[in-house]
Amino acid sequence: MKHITNISLGLSADDYQIKTEFLGKQFTIKRFGTDGDIKKAEDLLLIWNKKADVISLGAINYLYAQGSKTIMNREIKKLLKVANALTTPVTTGETLRRVSHEWAIRHAHFELGNNFFTNARVLFCSGMSSQKIANVMSEYTDNLTFADPLFENSIPKILTSIDGLNRYANRIHRPLSFIPSKIIPLKDILSEQRQIKSINSFLLKRAVKNSTVIVIPYNDFYDYVGCFDEDALKDKVVITTTAYDDRVEMLREKGVAMIIDTTPKIVDRVVGVSVQEALMVSALDIPKTPNLKDDLLEVISEQHLEPRIIYPQDEKRRINRFAYLVHPLSQDDFKKIKPLEIISEIAPQTLSVVAKLMAYAPPIVYSKVTGIKSPTGVEAEGWLLALGETPEEMQSKSSEFTTKKILQAAKKAKALGAQVMGISMLPKTLEGPSVDIAKYAALPVTTGNSYTASTALWACAEAVRLMGLVKLKNNKILQAKTMVIGATGAVGSICARLLATAFEEVYLVSKNMAKLLTIQEIIQKDNPDVVVNVSTMADTNIDKMDSIVVASSRVERPFDIMRVKPGCVITDITRPMIFSSKEAEKRSDVLIITGGEILLPGNNIEIKDIGLPQGSVYASLAETIILTLEGRFEDFTTGTKTEWNKVKEIYKLGLKHGMQLSSISGVNGVLTKEDISRVKEFALKKMKKDEDN
Repeated sequence: MKHITNISLGLSADDYQIKTEFLGKQFTIKRFGTDGDIKKAEDLLLIWNKKADVISLGAINYLYAQGSKTIMNREIKKLLKVANALTTPVTTGETLRRVSHEWAIRHAHFELGNNFFTNARVLFCSGMSSQKIANVMSEYTDNLTFADPLFENSIPKILTSIDGLNRYANRIHRPLSFIPSKIIPLKDILSEQRQIKSINSFLLKRAVKNSTVIVIPYNDFYDYVGCFDEDALKDKVVITTTAYDDRVEMLREKGVAMIIDTTPKIVDRVVGVSVQEALMVSALDIPKTPNLKDDLLEVISEQHLEPRIIYPQDEKRRINRFAYLVHPLSQDDFKKIKPLEIISEIAPQTLSVVAKLMAYAPPIVYSKVTGIKSPTGVEAEGWLLALGETPEEMQSKSSEFTTKKILQAAKKAKALGAQVMGISMLPKTLEGPSVDIAKYAALPVTTGNSYTASTALWACAEAVRLMGLVKLKNNKILQAKTMVIGATGAVGSICARLLATAFEEVYLVSKNMAKLLTIQEIIQKDNPDVVVNVSTMADTNIDKMDSIVVASSRVERPFDIMRVKPGCVITDITRPMIFSSKEAEKRSDVLIITGGEILLPGNNIEIKDIGLPQGSVYASLAETIILTLEGRFEDFTTGTKTEWNKVKEIYKLGLKHGMQLSSISGVNGVLTKEDISRVKEFALKKMKKDEDN
């Protein structure tokens, strides 16, 4: 039986004596808390010298400046000097703490998808005592903030970089630490000033609200937690060291979603790093040499001593974050912004002037988006960022002008903590530069074109079903004819392949016959039962089609709408659209759609008005959200190139995460069931009239 004496500067109320086993050896561990009394700790060191196999000296509050340099007061230095003079080995846990802090962050990041801390917003209550965590975290995110000035010296300042933390530690904290507190109790003086307290409270509240991860040191744990408002830690991730059961319970009551404990649990109860280090040193007879770090690493590796990931709410929660860039489709959209709405009512003639001025405004946060939850349990939240440019303003300016604004928005999105950003539909003049946007943006971007193509065809097939004028084969395949105009283009070829999975007969139209034959061959190989026809002229078979998809805008009018059969569904996915509301008015018996919208998964989705029913979003935004839920923080769809494999993949991922087709849009917005029924009614009347004639 080996004996370890734990002398802690912590509370004596937490003392314990246990028997345990580690690496096949039996141990007795006795803890003696000194309530911060360093003289008492020195006396205990002398008492237990030669009586214990190893003494662990715990709850020493180390503060780090640059690199491995530490800041300690005179009393701590004297205590360590006494410890080093003893015959019995004394461990402080410092070596293990440095190893476990780094290992815990790397392990958690990898274990939780190898992207958990990507661009996370992390608040350190004490960056100086969590320096190793901060250094490792900086590899994954730039969004690090430090509350050291506020907590250490009641200075109303939140630091925003490791460099700033080091400057504070060396230029402010160290000089202040040499001032005798009995002569000038600076912290007490500042904290008693009502104005300083109010500013500090505001800064802390804002910093916590803007953070997703809070790092709380072991020492003074309860003091730090006590500074947070009642709901401040709700849904947050807390990183701490040696999370005793009472600390876990306290964080559970505060609503914390996840606790990452950097201290592995190596015996039946949670013990501090100084005790763990003592157990390792004693069990393996490790000499206290400069190689101690490597010896401890070997033990951690061989024994699989992983940091603990605790879910105090008994629910594994994961919240990923996105941003999506929108822009006004017309001047009328400016009326959704309150101040501009008032201006437009008072002086509507000034709206065009406002539109020109807004083009120069920096990107703004239009809406926070919350409440999205996949059936897999993963959640997503994000921000809609708005540019002030209408399509007309974009067209009137150089592509470099708008590209610069989008890159600014990407920087803002990253600062907000987004891990991927989507870009709404851009004019054709910007489709090429969007590749450069992906190359130079501060975070991964996607245009959403892959899911837009998928959803448009999803909406097309659903619209044909809702019209109810064609029959279903095996409750799946539409016994109908569909035509794709522009079938050899990047988008058109994908439309053709998608339609072949839902229609019995597909007609492909393009000027390039060689490419048409290639697409025909690919479709026939994928779907042997589908009849595939090719032609260079749309008008040849236009009057036989139950569905027409226009995927090419190279010709002003690909066909005469008056020749289309009653009840036909025309899907116009060109931008700008070929068919306008005037074209639709010519044929009240024909349904013209522009695509489909997506109903997001989740019961409490909150988002500002984007012109769609509550909880519904445009397909390009849905693609961004799907990637967020999947944890795919990457450039998914860029430029004009839409790939078949990505269209299939994003569609399947959408189903996996609970995306549903919520509505179908026409040339004048979302189509209701009544709108579709009205077109069907006109179509049936036209069919009957044609039969009678």
